[in-house]
Amino acid sequence: MKNIKKIIKISGAIIILLLIIALFSPTWTQSIQAKNSISELEQVEINGSNHEIMIRGNDKDNPVIIVVHGGPGTPEIPYVDKYQDLLEADFTVVHYDQRASGKSHHFFEDYTNLSTDLLVEDLLAMTDYISERLGKEKVILMSHSAGTYIGMQAAYKAPEKYEAYIGIGQMSDTVESELDGLSYVIDQAQKAGNQEDVLYLQGLTEQIKNGDMVTPRNYVAKYGGAARLIENPGDNISVLLSSEYNLLDIIRYNYGMGFSQQMLLNDILKNPLPNLVTKLEIPFYFVMGKYDYMTSSNAAKSYFDKIEADQKEFISFDQSAHYPQFEEKEKFYEWMSDTFIK
Repeated sequence: MKNIKKIIKISGAIIILLLIIALFSPTWTQSIQAKNSISELEQVEINGSNHEIMIRGNDKDNPVIIVVHGGPGTPEIPYVDKYQDLLEADFTVVHYDQRASGKSHHFFEDYTNLSTDLLVEDLLAMTDYISERLGKEKVILMSHSAGTYIGMQAAYKAPEKYEAYIGIGQMSDTVESELDGLSYVIDQAQKAGNQEDVLYLQGLTEQIKNGDMVTPRNYVAKYGGAARLIENPGDNISVLLSSEYNLLDIIRYNYGMGFSQQMLLNDILKNPLPNLVTKLEIPFYFVMGKYDYMTSSNAAKSYFDKIEADQKEFISFDQSAHYPQFEEKEKFYEWMSDTFIK
């Protein structure tokens, strides 16, 4: 009996030690072996709040891309480097965890003022910081999913800061987009003979039509409207296995995601982008997966057609859903290089 108790105590101590190590283990981004490369992961104060920033590229003199992640509150830093290896050859790519998200979530910071307007201000301040740090007059602004709600407003407010705007999984009229997604998943559920799913989803129609909720993302993913050529990125296991995040960061990642969605989703649903941005003074590009029903490609095309701009282009990736930059990364890299590398 004494031996058993001793083993239990030792096992408990080992588990506690391992948890402490996992919680507070150092984090880093993998180094890039090139003469003028950059591969840095750090916290920087931007607009009064500490933000986690990851900068990667083979040559610091290459054109700079600032990426605005989606969610709301779903950073891409923990997994994106494996998808952007080709891009890093010709561009310096900057990711940041938005205020209150991921490693930028600080448990004792007051986020009661969190809003989409504040995140736009953060992005503009981040742009100034990155432009000065990397010696660029202008940078390319790339936004994904809910990040397009922030990025497009920044491009509209301060076009002088940006060479171009790229919206991947571009948001548009939210009700139109969500109803399109709902129609898709109901159709797929009917084809699969899942009548229980059909009845549940049909019962959500009025709430979605009124802008009170989105089509449940687990059903969009289940029926192929989220990712098709890759697994849905950003699950807790893959995030924890990354070098950029430790266990404490996983806790912040999940808590920040829930908090950000609670604070921001209503604003995004009730004030859709077509009511906010109808004209851009810089070239802009919508990059959409044909099977994207997280942010409907059909709704994005309708919005695209209404936006005034001297130069614009709608690019469809026919094998992808919500992550064309990851699902067809070779094609995306080729398009980026052809478009921006002179």
